[in-house]
Amino acid sequence: MTVTRRRLWLGAAQAGMLGAVGVLAVHAPPARAGAQVEEPLADAVRTALAAAVAEDAPPKPTFDNIEERLAYLKWLGAASERLKRRKADHHTRVEFLEALWYESKRAGLEPALVLGLVQVESGFRKYAISSAGARGYMQVMPFWARLIGDGDEHRLFHLQTNLRFGCVILRHYLERERGDLFMALGRYNGSRGRAEYPNAVFASRRQWDVRAA
Repeated sequence: MTVTRRRLWLGAAQAGMLGAVGVLAVHAPPARAGAQVEEPLADAVRTALAAAVAEDAPPKPTFDNIEERLAYLKWLGAASERLKRRKADHHTRVEFLEALWYESKRAGLEPALVLGLVQVESGFRKYAISSAGARGYMQVMPFWARLIGDGDEHRLFHLQTNLRFGCVILRHYLERERGDLFMALGRYNGSRGRAEYPNAVFASRRQWDVRAA
């Protein structure tokens, strides 16, 4: 192959790669939110949130009785089937759902709610970054890593770290809003008082309610 032909071939290959990236960019849903506003936290609140984030998690869930375990396995199977078109690899899908179930329950949240939030926030993309700079599945703003974490914002792309931050932050907002989920979701999104985002999460939550299966 001559130098001229090689250059033409490389140019065509590069154009094809850029075209493929362009197609992916067009078809990948934008990260919806993550524009939480950084607010001053009382020392006690910051300490409590930091402790909630730092606590170690067991690798697998444990149950007090067989009925709870069977209910969990039923949920895992149904949720895995619904998530298949977004995460084709079985192991990756189950790992994600196991972590999400654990972090949801740990924060006192419904797994269906957290799944709905992830769907709206990132479209289940682990490395999503919003225009505001929020990261990962639950679109956590980097300032949270400084306020209640170790300051390493790159860890927000880690599966369990991201889900833990997101669930702890949403629980914090729920307490700030005295249990008003509509307002808490608006605060999570940085659009407190507006209906678009909470309504989108509520609609997505219904899709992940396995009781409807």
